Amino acid sequence: MSRCLAARSIDHVVLERGEVANSWRTERWDSLRLLTPNWMTRLPGFAYEGRDPDGFMSAGEVADLIRRYGEDGGAPVLTNTAVHAVRAAGHGGFEVQTDQGVWAADAVVVASGACNLPKVPPVRDALPAGVESLTAMEYRNPAQVSEGGVLVVGPSSSGVQIADELLRHGREVIIAVGEHVRLPRRYRGLDILWWMEAAGVLDERWDQMDDLVRARNIPSMQLAGTVDGSMIDLNALTARGARLAGRIAAIRDGVALFSGGLANVCALADLKLQRLLDNLDLWADENGVEAPEPPERFDRTVVPDPPPLELDLRSGEIRTVIWATGAKPDLSWLELPVANERGRLLHDGGVTRFPGLYLIGMPFLRRRNSTLITGAGADAGELTDHLAAHLATLASPLRVAARG
Repeated sequence: MSRCLAARSIDHVVLERGEVANSWRTERWDSLRLLTPNWMTRLPGFAYEGRDPDGFMSAGEVADLIRRYGEDGGAPVLTNTAVHAVRAAGHGGFEVQTDQGVWAADAVVVASGACNLPKVPPVRDALPAGVESLTAMEYRNPAQVSEGGVLVVGPSSSGVQIADELLRHGREVIIAVGEHVRLPRRYRGLDILWWMEAAGVLDERWDQMDDLVRARNIPSMQLAGTVDGSMIDLNALTARGARLAGRIAAIRDGVALFSGGLANVCALADLKLQRLLDNLDLWADENGVEAPEPPERFDRTVVPDPPPLELDLRSGEIRTVIWATGAKPDLSWLELPVANERGRLLHDGGVTRFPGLYLIGMPFLRRRNSTLITGAGADAGELTDHLAAHLATLASPLRVAARG
């Protein structure tokens, strides 16, 4: 966003509560890699030109990339500057209160992201004594986890990666499976994201969705940035010894109770995968795309019959529960009437109902790829156009504060 604002000669400052790329340095597990291949790492004025285009960056490499990108573009970043409140100001703009002073701004871009706080179900509070609890944001490596079995709650990208790492270190793992988006890492000899980008799936716009709320709340893709390009799905994990259970519904008297819908949830994910691959094959045929390999289909997800409906967490079999149940933004510092009764910021493709207040970096903000690095540039460019038009209506523009 800063790069796009600078290109339009819009005076601005970027306020960062920690260091640049702080969350990538402090809130990721040690072995984490991007879900997108390196060739897909594109930003305004930058494209990957390294020696490993099909590889996947580590969290540390991503943090270094963001730091260098900011420096190369001359982004006016003020680090260690925490924003405590954004309020409406008398001049029609905003008052931005920080721990380093107060800023006046005609526009504010909320760039603090969608992953500020772990989203953990209330059943966590009913865990019995002796069972440790970690969120995916707190997990770092298997050595951090107490000896004994681990219940991983959540089958999306974080859950399957953490479960895979624990299994490779000899841990007993049970995965509580809810709704998920199953994808192969590679399809017909190419990365699945190559197909989804080339076929236009990732460019689907927010204003074309029949159910935008649903689209913005779909679980993250069940992918992993594996060094060897292997597919980490539930079948791969059960082949290594993991056990599957349904969605965790409650914990009563130390016993975890699971939904009986495991087979249906997995069958739905399998069906959606089938439909996606059918559409990609159809697109390839219609556009004369010659893929390196012929079409293929993947085995259905194998689930236990009957599925387990309960697990005694007092028995000592499970020593740790890891909640890979997603994250949510923290917008408590926005003291403006821009949220609904559930605390969600209302916006139309990143443009809020409060003139001059913008949002970027959220799921399906303007396109399906909004949460990917490659999607940030298009979103930023379009929001900058809108922001510039807003500033043009003001008599004496001040500056823009981008909280990142």
